[in-house]
Amino acid sequence: MLLYSVIFYKMVRDTPKGATYFKPKKSGAMMVTSSGDFWLMMVFKLPMYLALGLLAWKLSPAGVSLLSQASVNIVYIALVVLYVYEFISSYRFNKEVFTTPVPKAHRYDFKQVGILNILYFATFGSELAVVSMLPLFYQETFNLSIVMAGVLASSYAFMNLMSRPGGGWLSDKFGRKITLLILTAGLAVGYLLMGIVDSSWPIALALLITMFCSFFVQAGEGAVFAVIPLIKRSMTGQFAGMTGAYGNVGSVIYLTVLSLVSYQVFFFVIAATAVVGFLALFLLKEPEGVIIEEMPDGSFAQIQVS
Repeated sequence: MLLYSVIFYKMVRDTPKGATYFKPKKSGAMMVTSSGDFWLMMVFKLPMYLALGLLAWKLSPAGVSLLSQASVNIVYIALVVLYVYEFISSYRFNKEVFTTPVPKAHRYDFKQVGILNILYFATFGSELAVVSMLPLFYQETFNLSIVMAGVLASSYAFMNLMSRPGGGWLSDKFGRKITLLILTAGLAVGYLLMGIVDSSWPIALALLITMFCSFFVQAGEGAVFAVIPLIKRSMTGQFAGMTGAYGNVGSVIYLTVLSLVSYQVFFFVIAATAVVGFLALFLLKEPEGVIIEEMPDGSFAQIQVS
């Protein structure tokens, strides 16, 4: 990886040849363009800290007892301090939006980012969680050896080879919003079916349902990232970072749920969050028309969205 990092740095460009690399006018925190978006952003930042707190609790004497209670309390305090620090930093960075309207050319709707966060919570978050537990699920449900259970469970990850790029391709081909709606509905159905699989089912049918569910989950991930660059080109990296983090938040939440409930309830919980994401999608604005971005010389470029 260290060797490849040198190759990557030397050979990769920020943009295709002849294209303009857009970046935020200033750095330091995520920029928002209205006071309402500021509060919404801070609400969406909170689950990332709560997930870290949940991990600390799992490591505490109340969980697997790898950390002392005193150490866990220090982690809790540190997380509160970090969130307060980020809140203050974000407010200082964006305080102008509370007094001065942002020019239309610089505006974007943070709600778009929030919806994609929810969808990535349900898609990549569930993938990370399910990959972790699926071999044990197969072993205990069908009384298989751990090797055979692992082989069957690998079918879930195998679908990544075509599903994730396929989700992006479908978005470009048929439209971002409709693709996300179909894929999110599909993953909700997939997890509902996995929740009713038991030892009476043929293993082959359980395997087909696993692969069916995996396709929609991973294609949904690709479809989410097909939308991110079209919200505001100069902030693509920040949006992608926040949305990507929500995948890890989802995995922590889902695996914590699994430690408290049965496999069936675990799958039903994921399906329920997918339904929430499906409903949230009706608030998503389909990227279309043109995106206005400021050029390095201060002029404005219109980028056609197809």
